[in-house]
Amino acid sequence: MKWLFAPVPLGRIAAFRTLVYLFVPLDLVVFTPWVRSHANTPGDLYEPLLLGRLLHLPTPTHLLVWAVFWALIVLSVAAATGRAPRLLGWAVFALYLEWMVIAMSYGKVDHDRVGLLVALAVLPTVGRARFGDKTLSEAGGWALRVTQIAVICTYFLAAWAKLRFGGLDWPTSAVLAQAIIRRGTWLADEIAVIPGLLIAAQVGIMLFELLSPLIFVVPQRFRWLGVVFFYSFHLMTFSMITISFAPHLIALASFLSIERLRPLARLRDRFRRPSPEPSLTPP
Repeated sequence: MKWLFAPVPLGRIAAFRTLVYLFVPLDLVVFTPWVRSHANTPGDLYEPLLLGRLLHLPTPTHLLVWAVFWALIVLSVAAATGRAPRLLGWAVFALYLEWMVIAMSYGKVDHDRVGLLVALAVLPTVGRARFGDKTLSEAGGWALRVTQIAVICTYFLAAWAKLRFGGLDWPTSAVLAQAIIRRGTWLADEIAVIPGLLIAAQVGIMLFELLSPLIFVVPQRFRWLGVVFFYSFHLMTFSMITISFAPHLIALASFLSIERLRPLARLRDRFRRPSPEPSLTPP
């Protein structure tokens, strides 16, 4: 249990919280603008996820979709300031959860948002945190740790799903070839013609996902190398088949020591005018 509550500086929580909350409006506007189209989708096409059924969430309407959209934009930007962290944090989590139910209840379910949803759920439990604060917090450590666990579960359970539905033949199948045909880039076209490389890549993906929990046993001083590898994996994925996993990449930052990030202080220092030096010449 000590591992689960290993304390972290509150400055790290402040930086991670700002990163997460500022991503939310970016996600709504840039990465998943298609969700807004459900405002005009006939209600009989809505098949809510299990969570939506358990919570008896309403069928999306034009008013509901746009109300959630604008409320998320305003509240997530407000939450990024660090004010009222519990009130605004819980509100953003509830609204974003509803937004995801709206997004994924029409036949398309993405698995790149588990870590981000967990981060939104646990960040309000920490309370106040300021940039640069070196005070150690077990609550902050727990929030980051469960986010990390969700991030790694995304990898490991993806491998389990491949084995469950594709069987042991998945690594030698034509999954990557089909993805490249559908949405491949010029880089993917160049790589795909190399004999055996796509099969080797699929074997590598399977091993990477199955072994991803080992990141927790890597010494802390070397763990950033594993995180760099994770980011490199997603960079290669995007460069080949344009799948970004942007929400997952934000949650992946929970592994990083980002407490030294103090953007507001840097801006103040940059634009602060130096006070004039007193004149040494006698009147």
